[in-house]
Amino acid sequence: MSSEGKKLFNIIILGVSFMFIFTAFQSCGNIAQTVITNLNNTDFHGSGYTSMSIIYGVLSASNLISPSLVAIVGPQFSMVVSGVFYSLYIAVFIQPATWAFYTASVLIGIAAAVLWTAQGNCLTENSDENTIGRNSGIFWALLQFSLIFGNLYIYFAWQGKTHISESDRRTVFIALTVISLVGTVLFFLIRKQEDTKAPGDDDSTNEILGDSSSARNKMMRAVAAFKKSITLSFTKEMLLLSVTTAYTGLVLTFFSGVYGTCIGAVNRFGSEEKSLIGLSGIFIGVGEILGGGIFGLLSKRSRSGRNPVVMLGILVHFIAFYLIFFNMPNDAPIAPMEGTDQVAYMTPSKEVAMLCSFLLGLGDSCFNTQLLSILGFLYSEDSAPAFAIFKFVQSICAAVAYFYSNYFLLQWQLLIMVLVGFFGTITFFSVEWGAAAALAARGSDYSSI
Repeated sequence: MSSEGKKLFNIIILGVSFMFIFTAFQSCGNIAQTVITNLNNTDFHGSGYTSMSIIYGVLSASNLISPSLVAIVGPQFSMVVSGVFYSLYIAVFIQPATWAFYTASVLIGIAAAVLWTAQGNCLTENSDENTIGRNSGIFWALLQFSLIFGNLYIYFAWQGKTHISESDRRTVFIALTVISLVGTVLFFLIRKQEDTKAPGDDDSTNEILGDSSSARNKMMRAVAAFKKSITLSFTKEMLLLSVTTAYTGLVLTFFSGVYGTCIGAVNRFGSEEKSLIGLSGIFIGVGEILGGGIFGLLSKRSRSGRNPVVMLGILVHFIAFYLIFFNMPNDAPIAPMEGTDQVAYMTPSKEVAMLCSFLLGLGDSCFNTQLLSILGFLYSEDSAPAFAIFKFVQSICAAVAYFYSNYFLLQWQLLIMVLVGFFGTITFFSVEWGAAAALAARGSDYSSI
């Protein structure tokens, strides 16, 4: 197999592995609060929102050390170990205990930081400036198939049910645990790339993550990775992109946890309210996959760069927020187990709710594919620290959003996303214009990004 073929194979395996793991994890996140609501009359006393807040809070802090951990053990083994912890978190729901639930939340936060840092490094190692857009799209589209499969099962398994039984819960989470473990094993198929570092590239991530059996050299690489993360955090480009990244963290919280809970709480949807959570996840996945395919795989045909895609993303999200505001009761995110009988500015419509799910996924893919692409382009030699910073900002904002989701009415959550999304779009434009100027100075074709 040629070198380029091997790199493409690695990207596909990377995407498929993440697809299996996040088929399990995102389905778990989508139904966690609903399942927990049914458990809170037992000895279990936990909150899905609080768990997710812990996960993303720990994830954000762990990103300070994740480049060093990846430097020591390597990206492939880092992803394998992280996948095991994802599986353990999901397995907790088979026989829930409050202490195990929150302990697993802490552990998966650390694992997630390492997993996504290693993913960014693997993506960049197998790409160049001409293929980073394509590879980002392939990875993102494969990853988002995870929203289809898990939620499709939930839709059919829970159709017509207003209460989730112990048997239903165990069946779902045993299946999700096995799926997560399959994705973890697939990481072993990723093939290592030959070291192509040019002489003098002393600060490159390739050197930081290079192979060495020397404990001293590993420690030096770990320290170098940590220093590089701190240095990159205060660059102009990274600070500007952090606003855009913060927005993706807020949106991640909303579509992966809050919106599904809102749908499940609307009593006017009748006996379909619980199964609609799964159907919503499917429509989010369709939007994510469509966006990844169009704006990633077909990026070579665009001669306008990344800005039009991000502009489309924010417009699509603003339409979705407007429709959700009119369609969903204001107290839906914090409704009790009995649900809510309130009505917003229109009678709740299942069709509008599913349209909004699709728009949320499509807009999210616009932002994430372009963020992955521009980070891989700007920081090709420092990919692990750059992607660690990306996940640090995204996850800390997701943690904050999960925390306030316990208390804020729907209108305030939507307003926060509108404001941060507006400014995040502007800051992304600024960085992209700088990237275009740098390409022009090198005599490269702008459409190559």
